Amino acid sequence: MMQNEILDFLRKEPEYVSGDQIAHRLKISRQALWKHIQELKQAGYHIVAVPHLGYKLISSPDRLFPLEISQHFNSKFMGKKIYYFDAVSSTMDIATGLGMKGSPEGTIVVAETQTKGRGRIGRHWFSPKYKGIYLSLILRPDILPNSTPLLTLLCAVSICEAIKNETGLDTQIKWPNDLLMHNKKIGGILTELNAEMDTTHFVVVGIGINVNNDKKALIEGATSLKEQTKEEINRINLIQEILRRIEANYLYFQQKGSAQIIEKWRLNSATLGRRVKVVCQKAHLEGEAQDIDTDGGLLIRQDSGLMEKVMAGDIIHCR
Repeated sequence: MMQNEILDFLRKEPEYVSGDQIAHRLKISRQALWKHIQELKQAGYHIVAVPHLGYKLISSPDRLFPLEISQHFNSKFMGKKIYYFDAVSSTMDIATGLGMKGSPEGTIVVAETQTKGRGRIGRHWFSPKYKGIYLSLILRPDILPNSTPLLTLLCAVSICEAIKNETGLDTQIKWPNDLLMHNKKIGGILTELNAEMDTTHFVVVGIGINVNNDKKALIEGATSLKEQTKEEINRINLIQEILRRIEANYLYFQQKGSAQIIEKWRLNSATLGRRVKVVCQKAHLEGEAQDIDTDGGLLIRQDSGLMEKVMAGDIIHCR
């Protein structure tokens, strides 16, 4: 994309660059260059133009623009198509519609805020503008529908790895889809499936992370990366690393199965070894969370000694 190339050119030059030099290098007219520069300015890029000197990039906006996400982001399939919205009802709804229309695997929908962001069981996901990461991605795995819970585990592990790589902080996973720091929620994952009895057509994975939320603006029981690190986090760097880790783990999973993902999940688990209470539609269950099964189910040993596998439900950590 031409605007990407212009930004790349300006980023490499610390001083002013003449319009003639940029236009010649990119093989476009001076008029076309000027038009692209104006569009970048309107998007929030601070670009100074000085007669006889040229253009200089002063700063980039804190926005999750496709231009920024794709900058120096090399991938096999992830993020080749990125749909960006300043505000949207739900990235999940947009991604599901795109999936139905045949959008390729790795398509991403990202928004600065959501008016109807949702979590599991229809819960609302608070999405303050320009503060977090709210994205949904389309996957088309060659797996049976009953294996899709593994994708939730895979994405949870990938986000833990990305946060560790970018901030040095450790993140724990509360089964099945919550991301915690010091027992406070920092993010969550929502996985929705489009399938028939024995065929998975596509899966939409929604990811919400509290990144630069101020402490006073967080809801009770939540935290943010900014609160934990005491500094602003570069959202572009973090989103790129999340996508890298998801792609790497997903390709490994497709080729070699779930064993490595499950082992990584165990290492990051905040649930295993704890006494838990499971609240689901049909029954309530209490016991010790002992392990995770090969299909992502949580294995709970009840006080009677019986082992029960849980595939869905709300988990409450008792102690």
